[in-house]
Amino acid sequence: MSVTRLLALLLLPFLVACSDQRAAFEINGSSTNTLTLIRVTSFPWEKTAKYSIVAARMPDCMRRHPMSTAGLDARVEVYSPGNEAWILKQDGRMFVVETRTCEGFASLDKVPEGGMGPLMGTFEMRKDTLVFVAAPKVEPPPQPVAVPAPAAN
Repeated sequence: MSVTRLLALLLLPFLVACSDQRAAFEINGSSTNTLTLIRVTSFPWEKTAKYSIVAARMPDCMRRHPMSTAGLDARVEVYSPGNEAWILKQDGRMFVVETRTCEGFASLDKVPEGGMGPLMGTFEMRKDTLVFVAAPKVEPPPQPVAVPAPAAN
């Protein structure tokens, strides 16, 4: 067996341990308007992963933004405050990203004055796979029906 082949076999476990997982939130059910979370680990002994978000509204824009390094099982919640902006909450840190131009991205120190908007869903690990789990649809409470007053005699 050649030295090159032996070296390749010895390095194989390190290459197999690399992980690049992706999951997408399709905005309004459209595969052309998405937020895609990317989770990358380089070695099997790492306890953290590098996370980034790709904002896309095709064919107009697409941009990848780095997020914080976080634990392997970190959850990223997606909130919708409106105006094509999205708030991402990851282990207590918050980021805002937009899909109008896909360029806007910033870390937030606190909840915006207008609030975070409704929870759209969560990126999370399930059986060693990164997935997006949509939040249950919340139906507005039924409006009370006005009952007419009885006629006066």
